[in-house]
Order: sequence, then C-alpha cells, then structure tokens
Amino acid sequence: MSDSVKDKVIEIIAEQAVLEPSDVKMDNTLDDLGIDSLGLVESIFAIEEAFDIQVPFNANDPSESDFDISSVAAIVKAVEGLVSEQTA
Repeated sequence: MSDSVKDKVIEIIAEQAVLEPSDVKMDNTLDDLGIDSLGLVESIFAIEEAFDIQVPFNANDPSESDFDISSVAAIVKAVEGLVSEQTA
C-alpha cells in the first residue's frame, strides 16, 4: 500500500508543480518545486479526495498544523499515517 500512497502523493505534487513525477524527489521542499500557498491548498484538497481522508491542515497558519509539509517525504509519511488510521 505504501508505494501506491507515495506514488499518488508524488503524482499530485508533480501536477501542482507542473513537473513530471520523476522530477519530484523525496527530499524536495514545496518551495524547491515552486509550489506556492495556493498550490499547497490545492494539493491538500487533491490528497484528501484521492485517499478519502481529512488532512489536519490550517491554510491560514501552516506552522500550527499537525500535518508536516517540510518535504515531499514528510507529506508522504503524514498521508500514509492518515490512510492507515482510516483503515484501522
């Protein structure tokens, strides 16, 4: 399951960054990929829709959110956690 979560999250982030998924590396930050705050919000919505989960993210104050957006790897890990909680 975790590979499919990773692949889908990378696909969503790549789409927002207008890049090929192969150009998105796990250690990239959203800034590295040129994703601004609007792109981040759109990515969060796309992730919620793709995995049917609620992401604990406050767009008005991202630093106060329980959702780590510091890198692509952190986002993948957070989504995997939410998906596993939902299926538990």
